[in-house]
Amino acid sequence: MTKSDGQARIMESDAKIELANRLFFRLYQCANMLHKTGSRAVEAEGLTTQQWAVLGALSRDAVEGGMSVGDLARYLMVSRQNLAGLIGRMERDGHVAIAPDSRDRRSRVITMTEAGRHVWRDLAQPKIRAYYAEALAGFSINDSAHMLHYLLKIIDNMRRVDNAAADGDADPPA
Repeated sequence: MTKSDGQARIMESDAKIELANRLFFRLYQCANMLHKTGSRAVEAEGLTTQQWAVLGALSRDAVEGGMSVGDLARYLMVSRQNLAGLIGRMERDGHVAIAPDSRDRRSRVITMTEAGRHVWRDLAQPKIRAYYAEALAGFSINDSAHMLHYLLKIIDNMRRVDNAAADGDADPPA
């Protein structure tokens, strides 16, 4: 490798790090704006974006019978501890019910109540759809599909980093 090859690699590495820094900072800003503006979109229904995510997860046909706390935490990519307080507030507000799992009495299953289903389907959904239309103004279907593809790639890579950390591996995968 010549000296100029080495310098070119250093410059490329610096450029990648700078782009990564900008990308992840923008993702951070997007997450904050989603929480702020998304919560504002559904606040009249007494919901936050976190509660919106829980109701959305529980509204899927595949989980009609509910989800265990662990499965819901994994699906939403949050800790069980963070989910516990949120679920408690949602139960208090009548949006979800918590019951022992019939297969494992130590586990609890979260289901959406009829009141929660009404809030989700009849009150929140029209506002969420309007919010999506505003937030994605100027995006084509192709733009949205590409963005989803790249976000899923980042999530997969972050999962690998998280799994490596959980396994005690200090070095993230290459």
